[in-house]
Amino acid sequence: LAPENTLAANRAARAPALRGIEFDAKLAADPVPVLMHDATLARTTNGAGDVAALSAAQLGRLDAGAWHSAAFAGEPVPTFAAAVQDCRAHGTWINIEIKPAPGAIVRTGEVVAREAARLYADLVLPGGDQASHIEPRVPLISSFERDALVAARAAAPDLPRGYLLDRVPADWPEALAALGCVALHTNHRHLSRAQARAVKDAGYWLFCYTVNDPARARELFDWGVDAFC
Repeated sequence: LAPENTLAANRAARAPALRGIEFDAKLAADPVPVLMHDATLARTTNGAGDVAALSAAQLGRLDAGAWHSAAFAGEPVPTFAAAVQDCRAHGTWINIEIKPAPGAIVRTGEVVAREAARLYADLVLPGGDQASHIEPRVPLISSFERDALVAARAAAPDLPRGYLLDRVPADWPEALAALGCVALHTNHRHLSRAQARAVKDAGYWLFCYTVNDPARARELFDWGVDAFC
């Protein structure tokens, strides 16, 4: 419907009244967090090279929409703060995925979590990373990178966290406990009914990506999956 990781995508999500959105946060050279999935610019902008080599202002002057379609030509790369403020203004819940550039895993976890906590300072509760104390309007931080989640926890301990995995490993309970996560996020293609039941029985939230088939979505909900992308 719209180019990923842009304010246009936020608007497109609101049109059918979706109540939540997921986007990717990466550090510019400043290091200001911006919305970007890839470590390089070529796929989703008219720029070239590494995202981390440019400042947020320089990234904001790139075209992040024309690759999708002519209707979005000129759509800029938004800062993380601008995207969060847009979502807050419209009551849209956010799943923030920390997407570090190579060599910046810890720094990205720290900066993104600290900025998220600042932008939600009026809503973040003490102990808000625990399932029993979560304020539902506060975003959930997730990442495939364990070190990014450790850094995020140290920088903003009261923000809830989710651990992203392509496949659910046998030691997932130990991993979630060690990271202080309330949710497990995984590729639905590798998830079994038994795994879903085990995660839910252990008291965790379960999120799946990327589900584009209605029948599969119904099946996952029947398994107890809480939400999907």
